[in-house]
Amino acid sequence: MDHPPVVSAIHLAKATRLPMQPKDEVEVEAGRGIVGDRYHGTRHRHVTVQSRETLDEAAAVYGRPVPSELTRRNLTISHGVVPRDPGTRIRVGEVLLEVVRVAAPCKLLDDTIGAGAQEALRRRAGTVFRVLEGGRIRVGDSVDLVLSPPAPRPA
Repeated sequence: MDHPPVVSAIHLAKATRLPMQPKDEVEVEAGRGIVGDRYHGTRHRHVTVQSRETLDEAAAVYGRPVPSELTRRNLTISHGVVPRDPGTRIRVGEVLLEVVRVAAPCKLLDDTIGAGAQEALRRRAGTVFRVLEGGRIRVGDSVDLVLSPPAPRPA
């Protein structure tokens, strides 16, 4: 695809086991995460990002659709590979994010999607980011997956 990826879905949950709620737009705070989400204010797990393209690959392995909202990730982008290397940065709308780690698929997926979903999503479950620069993220915002790495700080 020639065009850059866009935010295709935004989901949050107010508490750990509550269902994810779709949003058209969210406020994201630097160093804190998405306002109103269960992980807002945690140390590093501010925003989770997954790719619809990767979910479709998981669905092919799983043999059934994998709905974005049932994976418990905050942002779903239209296509492309979400970076997984710690320290890598991406920009989503106004917001600058930095990779913390790969998001491991949780056991809850077998309950919400069906038996075998957790295994199908292994290595396809998205990435956990910390927020370096806050702002608003809206469905349809463009996503820059290839930002140049940060300049080294002078010693």
